[in-house]
Amino acid sequence: MEINEFIEKFAEIFDDTDAATLKPETKFRELDEWSSLAVLGLIALADEEFDVELKADDMRKANTIAEIYEVIKSKA
Repeated sequence: MEINEFIEKFAEIFDDTDAATLKPETKFRELDEWSSLAVLGLIALADEEFDVELKADDMRKANTIAEIYEVIKSKA
């Protein structure tokens, strides 16, 4: 999966955030809809699409969508 496909999937976590507004350099924690539910959605995305188990440390390492994508790819 390429970064643009990941961004599309990442955007599906949210109700009101359009994938077109997201870029690899977007700081996902600064999104208005970022919440504990979004964290769970991201964990589910990593598990379902990549068969990767994200942990709290993995989440802390990443600030941007590209960085979380790279963390997930490195564990796949």
